[in-house]
Amino acid sequence: MRLYLNRAGYQLTCSVDGRDGVAQALSGAYDLMLLDVTLPLLDGFEVLRQTRRSSSIPTIMLTSRSLSADRLNGFDKGADDYLCKPFEPEELVARIRAVLRRSQAPKQEAGWQSFGAIRISESSRQVLSANVEVDLTTVEFDLLLMLSRACGRVVKRDALTIAIQERKPSFFDRSLDVHISHLRAKLGRAGAGIQTVRGVGYLLATGDPAAVPPAATEEYVR
Repeated sequence: MRLYLNRAGYQLTCSVDGRDGVAQALSGAYDLMLLDVTLPLLDGFEVLRQTRRSSSIPTIMLTSRSLSADRLNGFDKGADDYLCKPFEPEELVARIRAVLRRSQAPKQEAGWQSFGAIRISESSRQVLSANVEVDLTTVEFDLLLMLSRACGRVVKRDALTIAIQERKPSFFDRSLDVHISHLRAKLGRAGAGIQTVRGVGYLLATGDPAAVPPAATEEYVR
């Protein structure tokens, strides 16, 4: 896999155990972490849990564990994507590009926008909840941004999943629900403003929908 990714233009460092993986992930020297679950010393779930204490480095988990519970555990620990073995190298490269594209998106010139107790800055990718800064992963921030652009309107589940993960969701895919659950928890009391519309999607019920340009909302609710 390292040879294939080298040929695709990526530079890699390989860690052979979980403890070294945590140290490398927290070094600040990398744009993304590819994380196997079965590792000596610390398994991949524990590596991600420890890493997420102080780093939001984009992470793709690679594992032979295909059970839904394992996938949800990975997302619950803060994974940005989860790929089950065996997989085609081309699919891995496509997912790497998608995750990096989201995390390295050009910053727009925009100030702070308020949605009730939630304040969002697109330019710095910062979020405040009740004037306290909230540390969000790339996926969590992008979800909140999408919901805020359609504030007061329902954003369909499929639209959220396609925009965030750049692929259509499967019928049993619950990763979106896990990300939303984490987002709500991190926002504290303000997280209650993210409402579930059963069988349809989610909406951000706080703030003034009129403050969001109409063109920014139509794209997400059709």
